[in-house]
Amino acid sequence: MTVSPHSYALVTGASSGIGYQYALQLAQRGYNLLIVSNMANEIVEKAQLIKNQYAVEVIPLVRDLGRPDAARELYEYCKGNQIEIEVLINNAGVYHDRDFIADTESFNNMILNLHVNTPAMLAYYFGQEMANRHKGYILNMSSITSEIAVQRLATYSATKAFLKNFSRSLHIELYHKGVIVTAVRPGAVNTGLYNISNTATKIGMFIGYITTPEKLARKGLRAMFRGKAQRTPGFLNHVLLFLVSLLPTSLLRLIRRWHIF
Repeated sequence: MTVSPHSYALVTGASSGIGYQYALQLAQRGYNLLIVSNMANEIVEKAQLIKNQYAVEVIPLVRDLGRPDAARELYEYCKGNQIEIEVLINNAGVYHDRDFIADTESFNNMILNLHVNTPAMLAYYFGQEMANRHKGYILNMSSITSEIAVQRLATYSATKAFLKNFSRSLHIELYHKGVIVTAVRPGAVNTGLYNISNTATKIGMFIGYITTPEKLARKGLRAMFRGKAQRTPGFLNHVLLFLVSLLPTSLLRLIRRWHIF
């Protein structure tokens, strides 16, 4: 695969974890980078680390992608600076484990913007340009929770379900226009977001249920560049999805009532 010296990849949520690995591995492939995060010091630091390793341009940009107009502002930044995006990685997100009505109004608005409005509108703006050029790639980070509607994950799982369904529809719409859209649906990733003990993390990684950001990014990019509509890494994740699908709502209500989970 030949990468033009003028080609840019836009990676959101690139200051750490999965997003940083996407950026790093795209730089390995020869892409210039526009990396975005709301963490100012961290995104500048990651940009410098990538520049030190690879002969590509890396532009760090501080943006709050949970704002309603964030996608439009980011697109206009690219247009104003003549940055042509060939690869869009919609990775920015927050993991959340709390009852919907117990959360604040501002948080609920933020996660809906961050997981739904911003990635959809970035795909809208940049997808049009990709279709006109008959070349481009869009990767949306969904989750296996997109199939799991359980307590305390109402907004998280529902927004990830949106990204899964949105990506499949967009994949079909844009495939024959030369644009590949891929949804990646990981299970647990060793990013420190889940408050899992070190012992449990080691066991999870040993049996293959928990993966590393590096492996996940590699599998996600491989699926995207091969033109796949969806990738759910890990055999155990498929097993988990099957088992959860067998649970009736009445049992989940009992689990809630008995404070089992």
